[in-house]
Amino acid sequence: MAEGTAPAPRYALSFTSGALLMREALVAAPLYLRERDWPRTRAAIERDNLLQARTVASGRRSAREVAQRLSVLTDGELELLTGATATERAHLLWAAACRRYALIGEFAEEVVRERFLLLTPSLGHEDFDAFVRGRTLWHPELAEVSGATLRKLRSNLFLMLTEAGLLAEGRLLRAVPSGRVAAALSARPPGDLRFFPTPDDATGRAQR
Repeated sequence: MAEGTAPAPRYALSFTSGALLMREALVAAPLYLRERDWPRTRAAIERDNLLQARTVASGRRSAREVAQRLSVLTDGELELLTGATATERAHLLWAAACRRYALIGEFAEEVVRERFLLLTPSLGHEDFDAFVRGRTLWHPELAEVSGATLRKLRSNLFLMLTEAGLLAEGRLLRAVPSGRVAAALSARPPGDLRFFPTPDDATGRAQR
């Protein structure tokens, strides 16, 4: 890091399990839309064990994670999520993961989308490992993470890509979000379609 350069904000690295939280989102989003308050929503989820966790501790972790993920979506996006198709819901939750976790968002934009646009759509664990090594200079906290935790993060990230329909058998799949999802994800600059392996021309059509 250059002398005098402010350190980059530390990465949040709590995405060690749960993948996209598709089932959990369908519980939490309608409850939030009634309460319009995330602390109350999370408390209700924990109190009534709405996520059907096996232990109090795991229920608390799951409630915290789904609340943190969904809280980065707008109320309009959450309303869309509750009535979305499975594919639309997966795309919205992938965007939420990219917003919540800068490491995921940067990997999605700089590796996933870039490789797709360059017509080299293969993606393997080594690509994530190389990305993390490249980020360590600006994010020394990555060097403090154990190998086992990094493997969990990598495994869960690739599971997210798979659940979102963006990766299958090591190859990136073209994603064209529906018109209403594309419009929602494009509403704030620079737009969250940059997190998807989507050609520029297909992105334009999705937004119309």
